[in-house]
Amino acid sequence: MKRLFDFYLDASIHVALAVVSLVKVTTFFFNVELDGHLMYFVFFGTIVNYNFIKYGVEAKKYLLVGNRYHKNIQFFSFVCFALTCYHGWFLSMDTWLILSILAALTGFYALPVLPRARNLRSLGGLKILVVALVWSGITVVLPMVGTHKVLVWDVWVEVVQRILLVLVLLIPFEIRDLAYDEPELKTIPQRIGVMRTKVFGAFLVLMFFILTYFKDVISESELIAKGVLFLVLGGLMFVTKRNQSKYFSSFWVEAIPLFWCGLIWVLVYLF
Repeated sequence: MKRLFDFYLDASIHVALAVVSLVKVTTFFFNVELDGHLMYFVFFGTIVNYNFIKYGVEAKKYLLVGNRYHKNIQFFSFVCFALTCYHGWFLSMDTWLILSILAALTGFYALPVLPRARNLRSLGGLKILVVALVWSGITVVLPMVGTHKVLVWDVWVEVVQRILLVLVLLIPFEIRDLAYDEPELKTIPQRIGVMRTKVFGAFLVLMFFILTYFKDVISESELIAKGVLFLVLGGLMFVTKRNQSKYFSSFWVEAIPLFWCGLIWVLVYLF
């Protein structure tokens, strides 16, 4: 069972569910019906992209992985890639335009683009900003474009909130990786220390919640959901530490979007 659970995490299934959960959150907030092909495309595409970044970038010619376990993940990723292509066939041109921009950002994140840095992933603070931008694009802009909705003011407020949310969720990973990151990376915890990083994260959490009131239309369920998430994220910043348990960030932190989506589903049903 433990091996299966580790594969679930290592093969990026958990993070893909987190991304899909945030897509679903957007459909709840803006009352849109999303095409199933886009949901499956996001799910399988996230698995492919994350596994390529985690394993393919370090592999010979981006394909030749070393051990059997990674080969199993690679085979799984190839299956997911085929399913991504299938569902991608049914997406609109507008959706593909947004996807091409996000794909370029992902490519710059993973592949060498600058002479003194292997990729944007090696540029420390810029790394988490790129991740946050891509996640917000996939989970907010893409569903709205995919349903042919106008990107009104409230959508852009949600984009900023989603960027802040992802930045907060990345902070435990940044603190955990202090033991492994090279000093040249200049990550946020390396620059300002663990405690100040947590305070910075708490400030982002506060900004995330305050921005809710900048929307033109706020439902009761959205206000409650974001209030609960505000408390959860604040608690996360309080309990995050440098020496974490094995699954603290990789499972529990990445499970927060799933929990939030489930909460919103219940609230929408009640209200």
